[in-house]
Amino acid sequence: MTPDNKIEHQVSAGGVVCRIANDHVEVVLCGRRHPKLWALPKGGPNPSETLEQTALREVREETGLNVSLLAPLGSIHYWYFRSQDSVRCHKTVHFYLMAPAGGYTSDHDPEFDVVEWFPAEEAVSIMNYETEIGMVKKAVEMARSQMATL
Repeated sequence: MTPDNKIEHQVSAGGVVCRIANDHVEVVLCGRRHPKLWALPKGGPNPSETLEQTALREVREETGLNVSLLAPLGSIHYWYFRSQDSVRCHKTVHFYLMAPAGGYTSDHDPEFDVVEWFPAEEAVSIMNYETEIGMVKKAVEMARSQMATL
């Protein structure tokens, strides 16, 4: 293969953390000021980690929240180009519905400038990536159906 057609396959995992507040679903998002970004917490696995362990760790690190895993949501796929070594990357991100179990958003790592809770409708209106918006919509629907059975 020549450097122009290198392809790297990557896997990561993350979560959509939902809570019920005043009979509404809220979602936690990670944000950057410049360039402006609102996204879900996610990241790559450490050696020997399962996808579930990766998702729990990454969400804890990037949001400051301790979370519990409720259910798999599915995965998204996308391509990007890594210019420093001219590699095309195909990434698969596995997402899980999660519930907060303690911690503080102010304790997030420095990867993001801010971590905040948003009403679900507002969250999907400010998020940057359509594929992640789809995961939030699916998570919110699952959270609402669980709320209806309580």
